[in-house]
Amino acid sequence: MSFREPNAAPGPRVWAVGALCRAVADALDARFNPVSVRGEISGFSRASSGHCYFSLKDEAGQLRCAMFRRAAGLLDFTPRDGDQVEVRGRLAVYEPRGDLQLVVESLRRAGQGALFEQFLQRKARLEAEGLFDPARKRALPSMPRAVGVVTSLGAAALHDVVTALRRRVPHIPVVLAPSAVQGASAPADLVRALQSLYRLEPAVDVILLVRGGGSIEDLWAFNDEALARTIVQSPVPVISGVGHETDFTIADFCADLRAPTPTAAAELVSAPRDLWLGALDLLDERLGDALGGRLDVLGQRLDQAAARLGRPSGLVARQQLRLAHHAQRLHYAVLSRRERLAQVPQAIASDYSAKFARSLTQLRERLERVALRLRLLDPALVLQRGYALLTDGEGRAVVSAGSLQAGDAVVARLSDGSVDLTVTPGGATGTRLTPPP
Repeated sequence: MSFREPNAAPGPRVWAVGALCRAVADALDARFNPVSVRGEISGFSRASSGHCYFSLKDEAGQLRCAMFRRAAGLLDFTPRDGDQVEVRGRLAVYEPRGDLQLVVESLRRAGQGALFEQFLQRKARLEAEGLFDPARKRALPSMPRAVGVVTSLGAAALHDVVTALRRRVPHIPVVLAPSAVQGASAPADLVRALQSLYRLEPAVDVILLVRGGGSIEDLWAFNDEALARTIVQSPVPVISGVGHETDFTIADFCADLRAPTPTAAAELVSAPRDLWLGALDLLDERLGDALGGRLDVLGQRLDQAAARLGRPSGLVARQQLRLAHHAQRLHYAVLSRRERLAQVPQAIASDYSAKFARSLTQLRERLERVALRLRLLDPALVLQRGYALLTDGEGRAVVSAGSLQAGDAVVARLSDGSVDLTVTPGGATGTRLTPPP
């Protein structure tokens, strides 16, 4: 909305403040948006609502930024003052104050784009090959005899590791395999340093691969594929302590264990000497108690043996008493057995006659029952009830009329004799038997 006094001379258009702010915002949106900006974070803060506010600056200027909660929730790192970042968003005017601000829709570290995409692709490929498999990773030795360290001679990480190991386990030797940890030659140097520790005799029990923090470009050597495969081939556990707690490299995923910092990597393999000395004191105390108890038991047994050896006459008397007792039991056992054997012939003689008579009676009764059964099976008893037994001329029994023909001679045996018969033709119903004339 604009205002002009009546009859005023022509001149610049007069705007209302809010209208001008909206017009500027519309012009910015049409001219620039969406826009990507690179710069250094300054004055970063996160409100309780989840919104983030900061400024982007370089040597020539500064731009206020606002990142609302939805976009801030998509961040995969925590922005800090001094970080070089690339943001994408929309320029706008904050009308209540008339400030130009950039509403940030996405934010990432500067220069991270192509490298981060390469990191993700390499990580996915190596993970598919099984290089990150948890089942392949080994437990750390509780008491390593020697520790190998791979890092740069001038790195602060080396000082941190050596200081931690000297403070906690000064008795454990440390073998350093120096290597570049940044730059084009670093991956090959790291591989050679690791392989030199693999061939070492006597071998180290664990290897620390360490480096201080830095940008993704500074840590890029630890994302090398050849280095990852070399770590997997290690004959002993490897601990990766590269960068800060928020930094991740492919070496971290291939190592047997990842430490958040180089100092933490050293502490993982160096239980304090006081702890082991305390454990040794406890074991010494337990061993002393066990040895003392055993000596007490053996002393008591020795005293008992000495007491028995000191009075052999008592032992002889006890043995004589036992021998007399056994002799008496044997004497009475022989007498009892002899008496029982002497009574056996008399018992046999007295029982023989009665047993023989009973057996004879039983045999007679069985014979009479068998004779009765034979008499019941006698065919003569059947003939006495009016039946006849037919036999052919050869004396074979005739059991079927169909086996006879007209003119055959048969014999009918009755209860009081036999009758000779001849088979004559009969009626239609069968063969008729008549006695001879």
